Amino acid sequence: MTVWRLFWTKSTAISSNSKPSQHFSLNPNSTFSQFTSHFRQFSTSFLVTKIPKKFRKKRKKKESPRTKLVQTQPNINPHFENILFRDTHFRFLTKTKEFLSKQPHHVLPLDDAGKLHQQLGFPRGRKVVRSLQRHPSIFEIYRHNDGKMWIGFTDFMEKLLDEEGKVMNEMESDRVSVVRKLLMMSKDKRIALSKIYHNRLLFGIPEDFRDRIRKYEDYFKVVVEEDGKRVIELVNWDPTLAVSALEKEYMVDEDKVKKAFKFPIKHGKALDLDEGDERKLNLLYTLPLVSPYSDGSKLDLWTVEAEKFRVGLIHEFLSLTLEKRAYIHNIVEFKEEFCLTKHTYQMLLKQPRTFYLAGTEMNWSVFLKDAYGEDGVLLNKDPQVLFNEKLYRYADMKVVKPSSDVYET
Repeated sequence: MTVWRLFWTKSTAISSNSKPSQHFSLNPNSTFSQFTSHFRQFSTSFLVTKIPKKFRKKRKKKESPRTKLVQTQPNINPHFENILFRDTHFRFLTKTKEFLSKQPHHVLPLDDAGKLHQQLGFPRGRKVVRSLQRHPSIFEIYRHNDGKMWIGFTDFMEKLLDEEGKVMNEMESDRVSVVRKLLMMSKDKRIALSKIYHNRLLFGIPEDFRDRIRKYEDYFKVVVEEDGKRVIELVNWDPTLAVSALEKEYMVDEDKVKKAFKFPIKHGKALDLDEGDERKLNLLYTLPLVSPYSDGSKLDLWTVEAEKFRVGLIHEFLSLTLEKRAYIHNIVEFKEEFCLTKHTYQMLLKQPRTFYLAGTEMNWSVFLKDAYGEDGVLLNKDPQVLFNEKLYRYADMKVVKPSSDVYET
């Protein structure tokens, strides 16, 4: 086609005074090389082969899962999203408090602290002093007798830690029940101690729980495996604990529990079901739910019964947490013990009546919606939650005024 286009351009460009004999004529007996050689003298640079950059359509870049929100308008709940923002705001406070509490005399050299950005929760490449100065009522920097700078807790924070210790002691029996229920939900009735330790803040379990469980030989047994890993095993099954929060709620409000989950059944249009009949059919398919304390490993992985089990298990798992919510890394850590699959994210998205997924696709958090009011405030607050909220209030204060209620729970 290009050759014929050039031929047409050539023929139209010939001036009127040119001789007919100069025109190129198509001779059936001429070879193709003779035909093409006639056009080699012409340039093809005037032909536009590409669309200019300024006229090209700009392709919208695909948003990264690291920044793409799980929810979109109008489904975004600002109250739940703000809770995650609060977690980010107090990440340094939470992680540094935990790390510093385990150090001798609750102190740490400032030079060492600057190298522990991951353990203390401050941005890499930033100075730790900037993060410490955000909470002057909690942390202090001082010069030791050796001439080096050290960081530690203020006297006010030390008194708050004593208060938290009292809360931990008062709630010990409840935390023991939480660990027992976690073991009862697990596949083999055993969980690595390290996994419970990593998620202890989620359930309000004290830092020294590995030493405390020795007092409860009737409930737990610690086994050291060949690789040196310590595993906690359930000693006795307690049927009174094997009752889920959904089952308890069913006794109070049956209709509410029936509407908690939805497992729609696929049917053809030929049935011509109205909205009421379709709701009844789905309800028959949804109920009964599967107890999270049953053996989920015996269920076929991709059946509706197995999905009911996993949904109910995550509901029970969240009900055991302090704030009735958990991040993805909290849930994934127990993936093997709870027979979860890699499709947990999609599974929870299909149950918007009960669960709300906040945050980004890479780091999302799941909330139990019924545990919060319309204003996004937790309805029933554990004493540890009340203490944490008090700590957050004082952490943002520049100067703490003496008050008698500071030391009350």
